[in-house]
Amino acid sequence: MEESIPTKEGIYPRDGTLYVVGSRAIAKVSSALASESRAKILAILQKGPTDLEDIATLINQSKANVSSQIRKLEEAGIVRSHYVPGQRGIKKVVELMINKIVFMITPEQEHGMSQTGPKS
Repeated sequence: MEESIPTKEGIYPRDGTLYVVGSRAIAKVSSALASESRAKILAILQKGPTDLEDIATLINQSKANVSSQIRKLEEAGIVRSHYVPGQRGIKKVVELMINKIVFMITPEQEHGMSQTGPKS
């Protein structure tokens, strides 16, 4: 069964792809991606789930700053965090939720478009 591509404005994670439909959603996801620090974090997470402390060390930033950067990526649906027991308390582990982002500039129904073309 083939899953249809979303056409309503919003952010839709599906099977490793993040569908971003409409101007507000595009602005939110683009803002989350518009940082060299966040790009470095994504590159690290491509290799697998990583704890926040290791990310901070790898990009040479404080844990507080990295936590803030991760929050922006979470809000856009790009990463997910969870807590696991560590040697000294708990640690936050972050994982990449997608491997592809598809931007759809305008929801199709706003312009009378369908997946096959304009309505007649």
